[in-house]
Amino acid sequence: MKKEFKVIASLLPDNARVLDVGCGDGSLMDLLIKEKNIKARGLEINKENVKKCISKGLSVIEGNAETELHQFPDRSFDFAVLSQTLQAFYSPENVLKDLLRIGKSVIVSIPNFGYWKVRTSLLVFGSMPVTKALPDTWYNTPNLHLCTIKDLFKFCLEKNINMDKVVGINKNKTSEIRKSNLELKNLFSELGIFLLS
Repeated sequence: MKKEFKVIASLLPDNARVLDVGCGDGSLMDLLIKEKNIKARGLEINKENVKKCISKGLSVIEGNAETELHQFPDRSFDFAVLSQTLQAFYSPENVLKDLLRIGKSVIVSIPNFGYWKVRTSLLVFGSMPVTKALPDTWYNTPNLHLCTIKDLFKFCLEKNINMDKVVGINKNKTSEIRKSNLELKNLFSELGIFLLS
């Protein structure tokens, strides 16, 4: 199981109500249900992924989070989870606003475009990098908004969004990110996970 999913699971209490936005094939929801007795529901745009979720017995709605989050009432979930999807939205700010309305707390993970290997690849080779965390080439990537951990951290500060916990992941190691170590963790973390409220 991806280290990211284990960190997300560790941020969630047992028996919580969770909306997994952009749930993919349901792997995270499946883990949360089995390990934490989470009451999970997914929202997924890709028909094939919806079928995979349904075949696993998962509760999933086919839909576009960009346009359909309005259908969920305020505070209808304890947590909303957005795993490596924020950068693919046309309006990530609006999606975050909706998620903070729907969930009492929100967990967002992002691939870190500020990671040193990404920076080095762009500097040395002069082309958009392809890494384990960013496996797509520039022309077929779903990423519309390139974002670093530092960018999302600053965004949350500017918008008065509480960052209850921020975790950086590099390979299988995790570390907590604070304002005091932000520059260093932005450089050495492949992935950032934010617990917001």
